[in-house]
Amino acid sequence: QVELAESGGGSVQIGGSLRLSCVASGYISSFDCMAWFRQAPGKERAEVAAIHRDDRTLYVDSVKDRFTISQDNAKNVVYLQMNSLRPEDTAMYYCAARSFGANWLSSKEYNYWGTGTQVTVSS
Repeated sequence: QVELAESGGGSVQIGGSLRLSCVASGYISSFDCMAWFRQAPGKERAEVAAIHRDDRTLYVDSVKDRFTISQDNAKNVVYLQMNSLRPEDTAMYYCAARSFGANWLSSKEYNYWGTGTQVTVSS
């Protein structure tokens, strides 16, 4: 059983930056994709970004050019660098891992989930 643990969330002002980390108890290189999702109060969980085993990445339009997903296979860590943060980025952020699938940003395809880290952006 793989466990994922997120950290790095917090409260920042509009335009600020945060870097989220997701540490896996197993080898992330064994997964097809790692991804970040987020859930704002009263809304459904939504995709943010994904990174394939071969380092290809995919982002939703709302975070392109502001967020960067990366991974360190030696440390079994996936990062989400978030810049130019906006109030609409406020949410609980979840790390997820999947063994295989077709749609990188479909939450239904992810087998393992962390418990989340809260990000709050305010003026």
